[in-house]
Amino acid sequence: MTGTRKVVAALFLLPALVLLGALVLYPIGYSVVRSLYDSSGEQFAGFDNYRALFTDDGIRTALKNNVIWVVFAPTVSTALGLVFAVLTERVRWGTAFKLIVFMPMAISMLAAGIIFRLVYDQDPDKGVANAVWVGVHDSFAQASAFPKAHPGRESPLVGQGGAFVTKDPVKAGTPVALPMVGVAPDQFPDDAGRAVAARPEPGKVTGTVWQDFTRGKGVGKLGAPDATERGYAGMRIEAVKDGQVVASAKAAGDGTFTLPASADGARLRLPAANFREAYSGVDWLGPALVTPAIIGSYVWMWAGFAMVLIAAGLAGVPRELLEQARVDGASEWQVFRKVTVPLLAPVLAVVTVTLMINVLKVFDLVYIIAPGSSQDDANVLALELYRKGFSEGRPGVASAIAVFLLLLVIPVMLFNIRRLRREGRP
Repeated sequence: MTGTRKVVAALFLLPALVLLGALVLYPIGYSVVRSLYDSSGEQFAGFDNYRALFTDDGIRTALKNNVIWVVFAPTVSTALGLVFAVLTERVRWGTAFKLIVFMPMAISMLAAGIIFRLVYDQDPDKGVANAVWVGVHDSFAQASAFPKAHPGRESPLVGQGGAFVTKDPVKAGTPVALPMVGVAPDQFPDDAGRAVAARPEPGKVTGTVWQDFTRGKGVGKLGAPDATERGYAGMRIEAVKDGQVVASAKAAGDGTFTLPASADGARLRLPAANFREAYSGVDWLGPALVTPAIIGSYVWMWAGFAMVLIAAGLAGVPRELLEQARVDGASEWQVFRKVTVPLLAPVLAVVTVTLMINVLKVFDLVYIIAPGSSQDDANVLALELYRKGFSEGRPGVASAIAVFLLLLVIPVMLFNIRRLRREGRP
């Protein structure tokens, strides 16, 4: 077409062809050949390594997780990118917002993995996800201040299904002492004050529930509040007769409480809710949620990529069609669903397919974020290739996984190329 001789053109292409052959074609050919030999590389194994792809439990789990990745990660990333691109189109600060959303693309997979390993930390004091989750949870179900409290020596209380109940019925006019131990000094509520012995009141049941422990051997009197001992402020006490709660009260800051006359002859119970362990959040990196959690980190990185490509496609959408739809009475939702999305369908397809190719090769995030205890549950084909080739010393199986991944990527890649060529034609 340009009049250039074929020999000259071939000479110009030769360096690129050499690099292509050395960096792409040779590794592919070597992997295909190596996949037909055993671990030593000396004995011909035929298709035994490929048979392991469907019989090995680790590879089957990886294949199942890859299906989950291919279905959800590109879909969610593309959907978020579409929403961001459309919503930021009309606002003045849209460019700044797009910059912020796209910024994670500047971070390597390694750095993103480390970031989200911390985000998903089980400890709410370290992990942002659990800090938010625990904050929401505690707004509706506050944890107890006495999760480790239990009856002390010579206590009138006995355990009963997580709660503690007095051994004998109580009598009105006779103060009840409910000594307990097990709460660290720095774990007491702010309103907990010095414990005092309850005073008798005619026709009422009174008592004290407190921390019956004083530092120092032989210091303090067992079974009675001492000067340095603190009351269990907010502890709930119930009076139970024939299995029914007839009265209840909460301990004051000094640990004292008062129940009405209906509590006479009842047994006192400290409900299990008083000893509920503090909520520590969700086990994001446990076997059940580790794959969705890692997909979330991937979406955080790649939603910006999808947004930029979709925004570029949106800039080419004829505005006359959108305005005409609005003039005809279509709502913004109808314009988005019936005009914008169909016109962006080619761009959405390219973005989705590109992300599908990308997630088939995902390795870094899974390897870094998933802890050793749940890495088997989060396993994907690229990670299993690494484990089989380097950790287990089975390069033949690892090569078979590599060839299998190539076979999975090729149809998707061809579909993308055909679509791009079709769109490039006049």
